[in-house]
Amino acid sequence: MRYLRFLLPLAIFLVVVGFFVKGLFLNPREVPSPLINKPAPAFALPQLHEPARTLAKTDLAGKVWLFNVWASWCVSCREEHPHLMELSKSGIVPLYGLNYKDQREEGIGWLRQWGDPYAASVSDFDGRVGIDYGVYGVPETFVIDKQGLIRYKHIGPVTPEAIQQKIIPLVKELQKG
Repeated sequence: MRYLRFLLPLAIFLVVVGFFVKGLFLNPREVPSPLINKPAPAFALPQLHEPARTLAKTDLAGKVWLFNVWASWCVSCREEHPHLMELSKSGIVPLYGLNYKDQREEGIGWLRQWGDPYAASVSDFDGRVGIDYGVYGVPETFVIDKQGLIRYKHIGPVTPEAIQQKIIPLVKELQKG
């Protein structure tokens, strides 16, 4: 009975250490999204370059597309941008941007400086659409299928490896169906 007094705290300590050790081997970019395989949230927002025109999720129905959340103030967005430019030039999949919590002029200037890979970018000034999509921080990229379901979410800057190994194969598979 005397040993039980020491064994219980030791067992609890070992369980906690086990969780910490397991956490060391998890990839922080692979945060599971509850939206995977669920309908992408609806939106209708003004286009960044032409605020009098809107773009809505319904305008993109029937095609596979990427939705990239970006901002001019985002340092990591600059890191991924050349890869998005190459993906856009390939013509494999249309890329749409969600300019997140940014000033219109700043977003336009940023695209003018670094290039514009987007078929269109919409302005999410107050961040509500980003919240609907479960955005943790920019950049984030979503693959949306023909039925408007979110099929993949990439947190952080996309890399050439992510594009070649995950995004393009998934897009090609979804485009067949």
